[in-house]
Amino acid sequence: MPEDPRQEAAVPKVPAAKPTIRNVAERAGVSKSLVSLVMRGSPHVSEARRQAVLKAARELGYRPNAVARSLVEGRTRLIGALVADLHNPFFAEFLDGLQESLHGAGLRMLVGSGRWDPQFEAEAVEAFLEMRVDGLVLLSVVPETLTDIAKTVPVVLVGERDIDGVDIVVDDDELGARLAVDHLVELGHRRIAHIEGASSTTAHYRRTGYESAMRRHGLAERIVVEPGDFTEEGGYRAARKLLEGPEPPTAIFAPNDLVATGVLSAADERGLRVPADISIVGYDNTHLAAIRHIALTSVDQPRRDMGRVAAERLCARIDDPFRAPKQTLVVPHLVIRSTTGPSPAGPASTAGPIPG
Repeated sequence: MPEDPRQEAAVPKVPAAKPTIRNVAERAGVSKSLVSLVMRGSPHVSEARRQAVLKAARELGYRPNAVARSLVEGRTRLIGALVADLHNPFFAEFLDGLQESLHGAGLRMLVGSGRWDPQFEAEAVEAFLEMRVDGLVLLSVVPETLTDIAKTVPVVLVGERDIDGVDIVVDDDELGARLAVDHLVELGHRRIAHIEGASSTTAHYRRTGYESAMRRHGLAERIVVEPGDFTEEGGYRAARKLLEGPEPPTAIFAPNDLVATGVLSAADERGLRVPADISIVGYDNTHLAAIRHIALTSVDQPRRDMGRVAAERLCARIDDPFRAPKQTLVVPHLVIRSTTGPSPAGPASTAGPIPG
C-alpha cells in the first residue's frame, strides 16, 4: 500500500543550526579570536577587518552569545535603571541622557518602574541583580536594603539625598522652590499655597524651600501646605481642597509638572482663568510645560545633564569600587511662561522686599 504523502508533510522540520563564531571567521577569512575582538567592540582591529567580520555576521545571521561572553569577561555590560514612575515625563527625559552616555561607554540599559510601591521596587531591584547587572541607577527610589545592595553592585542614586555610601546626583530643590516663590511675590501674590509631593527627600526640600522663602518675604502666616503626591490626579484633588477653602490662594506652587496639570484641571472646573484669577508654577520643566496650550511656568532641572552625570558617576564607580562616594548638586532655574501673572488681589504691603 503506498504511503500517504500527507504523512511526509506532517513531519516537523528540524531547525537550522545557529551560526557560530567559527562560521563567521571562515566567511570573513579571519581567526576566531579576531571575530571575538570585533564582537566585544575592541579598538585594536583595523576598520577593514571589522567591516568584513560584521558583514559576515549579518549574512549568516550570527548573534553573539551574551551569556557566554559575560561568563568569560565576568560582567554583563547591562545597567539596571529603576524609576519611581514611568508616567512622569521627567523620568523619561532623564533616561534619554542616561542611555546616551551609557551607550557611548559600551553599556546597555534595562528599565524598570517602582510605581511608588516598596514591594515593586524591591522586586525590580532583585530582578536586576539576578540578571547580574554591572550597576544600578535608582531615580527617586530608595530601597530599604540600599546599603546591602551597594555592597554588591555599584549604585548611583538620583533625586534623593541624605544617604551615605552611594554616589548621588540631585537637584537643588530648596533653591528651585525659592525661585518659584520669589517670582510669585514679585507679581504681587501673597496667598501662595504649596502642594507637597509624595514622601521623599525631594518633596521635603521643595517644601522647605517654599516655607523659607515665604518667611523671608514676611509671609509666614500665609504658609499653606496641602498634602499630595507626584501625580496629576493627586494635584487635582489637592487643588480642589485649596480652591474650596474660605480664603483660596491666588497662586499655587506644585511639586512637579504632572501635579501642576492637575491643578490646571481643578482651576478650569471652577471656572477660574489662568493666570488672571490664579497663577500656577510647576517643577521639572518637562515637555508638558512647553506644550503651547499649557505654557506652564516651571522650575527647570537639567534632567538630560543629570542622566549624563549619573552615567559618568556609575562608570567611575564600576572602574573603582572603592572610591569615595560623591554628591553632585545641579542648579535649577525658572522658566516663565503663561500660567503666572499679577495677583488678582493686587499688590499688598504685608511682604518685605526680596533680598538681593
